[in-house]
Amino acid sequence: MELEQIKNTISKRILIHSIIWCLFILAALIPFYENKSYINSDFCFQWISGISLFYLNFYYLVPRLLLQKKLWEYLMILIAIISLFMITRTTFFPHELHLDVRPNFKNKIGIFIPKRRPPFFMKFFPVLFYLFIAAGSSIIKTLSEFYTDQQNKLIAESNRTTNELNYLRKQTNPHFLFNALNSIYSLAYQKSDKVPDAIVTLSEMMRYMLYETDNRTVFLEKEINYIKNYIELQKLRLNNIENIFLNIHGNTKDIHIEPLLLIGFVENAFKYGTDYKGVAYVKIKIEIVDTILDFYIENKVQDFHKDPENSGIGINNIENRLNLLYPNSHQLTTLEKDDTYSVHLKLTLDQLKK
Repeated sequence: MELEQIKNTISKRILIHSIIWCLFILAALIPFYENKSYINSDFCFQWISGISLFYLNFYYLVPRLLLQKKLWEYLMILIAIISLFMITRTTFFPHELHLDVRPNFKNKIGIFIPKRRPPFFMKFFPVLFYLFIAAGSSIIKTLSEFYTDQQNKLIAESNRTTNELNYLRKQTNPHFLFNALNSIYSLAYQKSDKVPDAIVTLSEMMRYMLYETDNRTVFLEKEINYIKNYIELQKLRLNNIENIFLNIHGNTKDIHIEPLLLIGFVENAFKYGTDYKGVAYVKIKIEIVDTILDFYIENKVQDFHKDPENSGIGINNIENRLNLLYPNSHQLTTLEKDDTYSVHLKLTLDQLKK
């Protein structure tokens, strides 16, 4: 299939080039039609040599010499080729080029008629023709190479971004799973009757992670349900859930968001907002106005220190993903004051709507 596509592309390119050259040649034939003169041999040689120069310059001289900054070699070879064409034309077609100098003559009734010489600039027209061909092919090839180079850079950047996002997502999944299993282990250790509910909730979350998060974006409604399940899972292991709040305002339907983007903030809030007695203070507010997501989360900072090697993985992950996916359409503010830590994210989601 790929080979067939390449053949079709080459065929289309040949057809387009042929049509363009035919248009140029037809335009050059207009003077012959107006003067009712015949198409001479020099005209045919001029276009055959001109077209040859175009492709020789396009496929060989420009990419191998000019674009490699071998300017003098390029100019010397180009001048040599044009000189060869001109020598050939002046040698074999001098009359058709109007370069021959014939003596004056008399007409039938004896009137002396001097030979009419062509305008001075016409002597340079054949050289200008080749220079025009060379300049045109050089410009087209340079722009083509520049465009191809830019496209390759965009593809490379896109692949790099995709690979980085995949890496960040893979970091998110085991990080969440570690926290969730730790919560269920805590319940099992306490021989709590909440273990079956916790396992069911975890299975729903894992199903979402397996079947939804491979997409570039997901429905915001599903992402919020995932957050709700995570909060319910956390509540099962806590001794006091009176200070856990989740408020959602606005229409969450038909809006898409990068999957697993907000859960890191929620994980971080429960991790550092829960004390050793199992009492947590976490306040989450999600508001959607049109395609603007306003996300606010606040938690109490408990009296223990973060592990410098493992803390902050979720937050750094989200910041990197935001910079990659929403470089000019998000505002992220974090604030730590007294015993309270808060995150405020304003996100424009219309760029990722399907």
